[in-house]
Amino acid sequence: MKLFGRNIISSIIPAAFAVAGMVSLASCDAIIYDDLDPCDEGLRLRFVYDYNMEFANAFPSQVDCLTLLVYDKDGKYIETRTESSASLLSDENWRMQLDLPAGTYRLLAYGGMACDDASFSFTATPDASLPIENVGVAMNPGCITSPVGTQLHNLFYGALEVTVPEESTDYTEATVEMMRDTNNIRVVLQNVNNTSVDNRDFNFSITADNTLFDWQNNIIPTTVTTYSPWARGQQTAGIDPDTEKSFEVAYAEFSISRLMANHESRLEITNANDGSKVLSLPLINVLLLLKSDQYSSMGSQEFLDRENTWNMVLFLQNGYWISTYITINGWVVRINNTDL
Repeated sequence: MKLFGRNIISSIIPAAFAVAGMVSLASCDAIIYDDLDPCDEGLRLRFVYDYNMEFANAFPSQVDCLTLLVYDKDGKYIETRTESSASLLSDENWRMQLDLPAGTYRLLAYGGMACDDASFSFTATPDASLPIENVGVAMNPGCITSPVGTQLHNLFYGALEVTVPEESTDYTEATVEMMRDTNNIRVVLQNVNNTSVDNRDFNFSITADNTLFDWQNNIIPTTVTTYSPWARGQQTAGIDPDTEKSFEVAYAEFSISRLMANHESRLEITNANDGSKVLSLPLINVLLLLKSDQYSSMGSQEFLDRENTWNMVLFLQNGYWISTYITINGWVVRINNTDL
């Protein structure tokens, strides 16, 4: 009898383990096993901003708030997720986790719009009544100020179509690649004879039609906006070797929206006393002169999107621009009449 009982027990134990294994394997099927917890299913998203001239991920250091819009494969709205925790966004290992069933999803990501001092807003609140094709982003009207402009809160954009597989047993890893839609342009005026330039002698402006975006981050033409410098002044540039006296340059700093290769934008400087024109330059053409020297293999729009900090030095003689060369981001660019 003892031997018989021992045989029964030895048969039961392997059978129990087999049943447990079957339950474990089937535990993700919520339809058959309603009383079991479903397996993890959805998306685990990484956000990257390396679409810059350094080709390095600057998302943790530059994006301080994040908005994610989730749509199904047909462009119907599902949900909005936001994150504004500095400790999370600055962590290279942080991921946004979404619980979603199997299916294909279309994602739109915006950096800089969920912050208290955001410079851009949705043209309509994303919800079930708004398909993905109707999503729009516009610069806040209060950001267009004069005579002192506004330093825009940086705007970032990314889009991704991704699929959560059927019978998934874990979150699907995916990466949303971002780009930056805002630029800082610093214009410096320097006299060729190394005498000081007074910024109060000049008025600076940039005109562009670039304040409204569609859901694919394209600019929608509306009206031409006049940007005023958010900062201006003068600073010591060096010492003239002949007079051994220091001299100052004048500067004006602009914060503007996305620059488009196929849209016109102009930099204008006038004399503050009589309104005479010191210079009027097609801004896009001028900036792209830098690409031809250093990044000839890169497309024009990609170059404008990757670069977001521009430093231009314009040289004056008797109060007017010498139209022979410009220094852009430390590179001397020679000017031919056909260039502009």
